[in-house]
Amino acid sequence: MSTPSSKDAMAMEVPGHNHIELASTGAAAGQVTPGADIENAKAIVAEEVKKYSQDDDEAMKAMADYDGPPLVLDEETNRRLLRTIDWHMLPVLCCVFGLNYLDKTTLSYASIMGIKKDINLTGSEYSWLGSIFYIGWLVWEYPTSRLLQRLPLAKYSAFCVTAWGIILAVFATVSNFQGAMAIRFLLGMFEAASMPAFALISSQWYTVHEHNLRAGLWISANGWGQIIGGLVAYGILRRISEVDASIAGWKLIFIATGCFTTCIGILFFYIIPDSQLNCRWLNQRDRLLAIQRVRENEQGIGNRHFKWYQFKEAIFDPLTWALVAYGVLSDIPNGGLTNFFSQLIVGFGYTSQQSLLYGIPGGAMMA
Repeated sequence: MSTPSSKDAMAMEVPGHNHIELASTGAAAGQVTPGADIENAKAIVAEEVKKYSQDDDEAMKAMADYDGPPLVLDEETNRRLLRTIDWHMLPVLCCVFGLNYLDKTTLSYASIMGIKKDINLTGSEYSWLGSIFYIGWLVWEYPTSRLLQRLPLAKYSAFCVTAWGIILAVFATVSNFQGAMAIRFLLGMFEAASMPAFALISSQWYTVHEHNLRAGLWISANGWGQIIGGLVAYGILRRISEVDASIAGWKLIFIATGCFTTCIGILFFYIIPDSQLNCRWLNQRDRLLAIQRVRENEQGIGNRHFKWYQFKEAIFDPLTWALVAYGVLSDIPNGGLTNFFSQLIVGFGYTSQQSLLYGIPGGAMMA
């Protein structure tokens, strides 16, 4: 075996990272013995390992601290865990995402229930009420995405759901265009967390092969939101047409949907955990097995550090821009339909009550 000289380059590898190269300084530093080279290399490796170990996510730290019997995830255990996760997570996720769509379309129901007259909307003011929601969404989308990474995921999501429910109920108190604009802007801000939060939660609990089905289920809840919202609005409008109600129908729809959303937000706080590690409905061993089952995703469950190299990978990934195009093209008609759908049906000569019922099949197609 040849002995490395002072001019030789020595390379060592840290698992999961690039090679760390160490070159002797040659004539500038004088002759260096092989032993000194090795000691220097060990020091550099130790420093690199320390630096990257601080970037470990919660899953790696939990596994490193585990000192119990070997974790064996067989097929039966995997199916049992998946059933438990689906049973607890999916109903809440579907309900919240359905409310996310319902709360956006509540303004459309209100538009044929007297809100324009009661708060004296004129000209393009109603259109601005529809637009300001998405302006608030756009302004707060990046900050809320960062907060989802920095703060406890489920707790922040639950806070946003509860907050937008309260804000929606407060809409019943507005009496002018300015107040309605402020409420709609805040509503858009808090609802902006829904899509990134649900994407993070799904990737945290499900493998890449399970994502599509679960995401499809909670996205399809948009259609159920439109179906249930149309029935609720129809029931309220029909009832107030039969009795001398002391409160306007459009106010009742905001109060009903807002209060229900607030209750679901509180339920979200208690059922959906921030990660597997603080899950109330899994025991300690199942928590670690739940982490083990998503190991194939190779993405961890709770790293709070922003990584520029991952950002660059996403920017140059064609799939990213395909998703951007899909989002833009699908949301252009979505904004108009959610705000003007009921008025559009009335424009064909149907009554307000009929328009609410005829909007239900659209929700069924969406679901």
